This record gives sequence, structure tokens and C-alpha cells, in this order.
Amino acid sequence: MIYSDYKFHVPAEKQIRLITNTDAKNEADDQFAIVQTLLSPKVDNVGFIAAHYGTRHADAMERSYRELETIFDKMGFDKTGMLYHGAPHAIGKDKQPIDSEGAQLIIREAMKDDPRPLYITFLGPLTDMACALMLEPRIAGRCTVIWIGGGPYPHGGIEFNQDNDIDAVNVVFRSKVPVWQVPKNVYEMMAVSLAELEYRVRPCGEIGEYLCDQLDEHANEPGPRKSDFRTGESWVLGDNPTIGLILYEHRFEFDWVQAPTVLSEGGYVPDVRNRPIRVYRKVDSRLILEDMYAKLALFHQRHGGKYHG
Repeated sequence: MIYSDYKFHVPAEKQIRLITNTDAKNEADDQFAIVQTLLSPKVDNVGFIAAHYGTRHADAMERSYRELETIFDKMGFDKTGMLYHGAPHAIGKDKQPIDSEGAQLIIREAMKDDPRPLYITFLGPLTDMACALMLEPRIAGRCTVIWIGGGPYPHGGIEFNQDNDIDAVNVVFRSKVPVWQVPKNVYEMMAVSLAELEYRVRPCGEIGEYLCDQLDEHANEPGPRKSDFRTGESWVLGDNPTIGLILYEHRFEFDWVQAPTVLSEGGYVPDVRNRPIRVYRKVDSRLILEDMYAKLALFHQRHGGKYHG
């Protein structure tokens, strides 16, 4: 699925296939990244996979799936063949693959005879990628993973997406699949004020209102994590670098780092058995956010906030 209702055109040789893997109902930032992804004409969206987000909710993956349905409905996009269930939980210490619709989508797309490169963005844990690799190791040379997760280098540390399936991280890091990692200190560069979102996002029809309302609801719900990252008037749209790096690679803002082994407490240990991965040290938040605002405004201007294509 390609949304291309713009006056500019993306050259065919620049187009990519994209699978988005998202723990969409965990927090309030995935939704912004999903919308920006849907509105980016460089991308042929071949599927969105609902991911789990730990043990806080036994039906976390199903909640993510329903959230994807909500976003598609509010934007007027056809869900047929676009939404997939991922693994309902982490792979566990025995590292046995969980066969799911999402893992099979990854395998199927990776093994396709299609000259366009395949990228898979992970806005949550790496569970479904690890499962796909274990089920079909040949896909490692046929796709690129962009992952929001992991602690700062060189030492690592506690980080939500990573900690929801550390074993899956190690499976992916020990594979040959190319990885672009956006660690915690980098994705937290995506700070926005709530006034900025009210001014730039809320006026953009039903989806603009929903993005702001669900963030406000999440920001005010009680819970032990509330004091950790909620400031009252700002948020971090930490998942948007996934689509941001596809739009502009930031080719001078990463280091090649030998993929570490991740310990149970999140620390990194150098591992000579692993190949190097890209680890980003900076993203251009202005470029990524302004692109999202512009696409939302144009979508609202041309479709009243809901697509009927």
C-alpha cells in the first residue's frame, strides 16, 4: 500500500518495501510513527505487525492489534491484508521460535523475488524478528532491521523495548541481518511540547484529534512509571526515527559497532562472534517532526482527515 497524493514524486528506484512491527498500545508515541509511515510515499507498506509489550497485560499483543485497527479506521485506510498478529509473549530462555502471522509475513516478504529492498522497523521488542530468523535463517541477507531500543553505548542499561525480550535481542544481534539501532539516548532526542502537538497535530481531522487525545489520556493515567518520564508539558515521540531514517539515512550520524551480547540486566558485553551493526548517535528531530506535521496537514487538507481511495 502506497499513499502518494502529493505534487512531488518519489523515483521508482528509491522506493522501498516496509513492514512495521509495533507495540502500539503500550504507550502514546507509536501512533505518531504509524501515521507518518502510512503517509510516506517512499514506502510500500506491505504489513503492520502487532507486538507484545511485556507482562503488564496478558493480552498486550491483541491490544496492539486493536490499536492498529483504530488508526487505520480513523484514517480511512483499508485494513485488508495489512494487519498481522505477532508473538503474544517473549521467546523465553529456551529460545524456541513462536510461529505467528507476523513471523510468517517477515519470511514471506524477505524471500520474495522483488528488487526493492525490504526494511522492517521495530517500535517495540525484537521478538518477531528473532522468531522469523530461527524459523528461516536465509532471510538474514534479505532485509534490514531498524530498531528503537537498547541502552546508551558503550555500557547499555535498562531500556523498555530491550528488556521486554532480551533473548530476542541476542538472537538478532548474533545473526547476519543488517541492524540499524537507535538506542535510548538517541530516540529521546525526539522531544515535543504538548502545546506544539495541540497546535500542529490536533487540527488535522479525526486522526489529529485522536493522536492528541490518546497521548493526553496516557499522560494522565496512574502507574509506577508516571514519574519516570512524564514532565507535564512534553513528551518524547521516540518511535518516529524508524520512518525518519528511511526518509533520510543520516549517513554521517552513526558508528559501526560490533553487536554486543546483552546481559539480563541490560548491560552490553563486547562479543567478537558478532558482526558490526549501525548504532546511531544522533537524529535530526526537526526534519522528522516537520515531515510528520506537513504530511498530516496535507492529508487533512486533501481528504478532510480521512482517505477514501
